[in-house]
Amino acid sequence: MNVLICDDDREIVGAIEVYLKNEGYNIFKAYDGIEALDIVRKEEIHLILMDIMMPRMDGMRATMKIREEKNIPIIMLSAKSEDYDKITGLNVGADDYITKPFNPLELIARVKSQLRRYVNLGSMEIKTGVYKSGGLIVDDGAKTVMVDGEQVPVTPIEFGILKLLTENAGKVFSMGKIYEAVWNEPSFSPENTVAVHVRRIREKIEINPKDPRYLKVVWGIGYKIEKI
Repeated sequence: MNVLICDDDREIVGAIEVYLKNEGYNIFKAYDGIEALDIVRKEEIHLILMDIMMPRMDGMRATMKIREEKNIPIIMLSAKSEDYDKITGLNVGADDYITKPFNPLELIARVKSQLRRYVNLGSMEIKTGVYKSGGLIVDDGAKTVMVDGEQVPVTPIEFGILKLLTENAGKVFSMGKIYEAVWNEPSFSPENTVAVHVRRIREKIEINPKDPRYLKVVWGIGYKIEKI
């Protein structure tokens, strides 16, 4: 599982990294809230250890912004022990709170507890080959696409695009990345090719292709399937 450690004290980040890597976790590192947001939007993160006092964007503001998009567990880290900071952290969306300096064994126990709850409550998406977003269901095993209970006929390329985007619902892919993943070859000028297929997909899965519910364009970046 992937854990993001966000703290402006690089020594603390390094120490926590050692503890958690010994437990088998894959570690991502950030040193302020802005860096943390960027990583969360690009990577599949399963838990965040978030310091409160940091430059550029503090942990409270970063947590509020992450909560607008994700429900992954967040454990606040702070040198402060006052109840006010603990309550504020929990109110803005943190799941737990640990005060520095902390016992490594306690930190590991808190991390395992939050991840166990995250998985057991079904919040974490377990990839089984069937990918969903609202009424859109892409079944990789059966190679079928369903929209609101009805099967939609798609070509292999259209299916490949839908599978890529629905499997990673909420994540934006550039046209180049879509082309490389679906066509399995380097992209040189993929814009027209990908755009044509996206238009055809919208005509098949959207009630109003000009105002799509599922397949969204992120101007200047690429496309994504909305996470519903």
